[in-house]
Amino acid sequence: MNCELLKRLGEITPEERVILSGEKDINRNLYYSAEGSTEIDSSKVLENGKQIDIRPHTRFVHFPKHTHNYIEMIYMVRGSTTHLIDDEKIILNEGDLLLLNQNATQEIMPAGKEDIAVNFMILPSFFDDTFKVIYTEENPLKDFVVSCLTRNGSKSNYLYFNAGGIVPVQNLMENLIWNLIAEEPKKRSVDQLTMSLLFLSLINHSDRIHVAQKSFEQKLTLEALRYIDRFYPTATLKDLADRSKIDVCTLSRIIKRQTGEPFKTLLEKKRLSQACFLLTNTDLTIEDISLNIGYENLSFFYRLFQRTYGRTPRDYRKNS
Repeated sequence: MNCELLKRLGEITPEERVILSGEKDINRNLYYSAEGSTEIDSSKVLENGKQIDIRPHTRFVHFPKHTHNYIEMIYMVRGSTTHLIDDEKIILNEGDLLLLNQNATQEIMPAGKEDIAVNFMILPSFFDDTFKVIYTEENPLKDFVVSCLTRNGSKSNYLYFNAGGIVPVQNLMENLIWNLIAEEPKKRSVDQLTMSLLFLSLINHSDRIHVAQKSFEQKLTLEALRYIDRFYPTATLKDLADRSKIDVCTLSRIIKRQTGEPFKTLLEKKRLSQACFLLTNTDLTIEDISLNIGYENLSFFYRLFQRTYGRTPRDYRKNS
């Protein structure tokens, strides 16, 4: 990270000076709107009118169990911090990211001076544009964003990204932090575009995504979505069942129960999404695209594409 930015983020804050002078607990007035509340209020940590803001994580003190009425994203700039999320221990190391929806409970152990993290406080409406970018494909981020927008809960109340060493993610995080600190022109548009690019980069590294320790069915479904994302040209339910060491019928029922859609539909969505990308961004023939995404029967591909998008692949390419 840029040395000037790192120095700025590592400065001792007024809140931390009070703690270092002998105060053993957090100042509740900085976070909670009501006496006895355990929900951190966005009105306390976000300026009126802002959809997103940042603050360095408060070190040197134990932060008791709490929830938020906004989305929190924590980026570990240097060192490490220890969190209990829904009573599950998560240790963030340099470069890691942690996203929490409004249903997650969080408790944070005291951090040292060299443990520098940045907390992003984000209102759900900020993710409207980001959702438009990632909604076409099934992935843990999509499920998480839906849970943030609806507050209905999800397969996991948090997402943890072991993102250390992923250069695009680190660059985007630094850009986002700098833009929020420096109050750059057209800040809101830049923030939303940067967040969308960040989420796309994270999706490209879905093997680094960790979700809460949930049920066997939820873990199996996540593996199925990753399998489709990686092997869509040749993917079959039988091959996935063989890899998962589970019978085809049981696997099919689990996927349908967890996602609301059968394996075949999820696979078709992935293949057609890739077809749209290739039609828009390459000069490949439509026949080659059909073969590339896993359809040897060109007529079938045409019918499926037109039924899904209301126009032929050729018309889609002309008008994109």
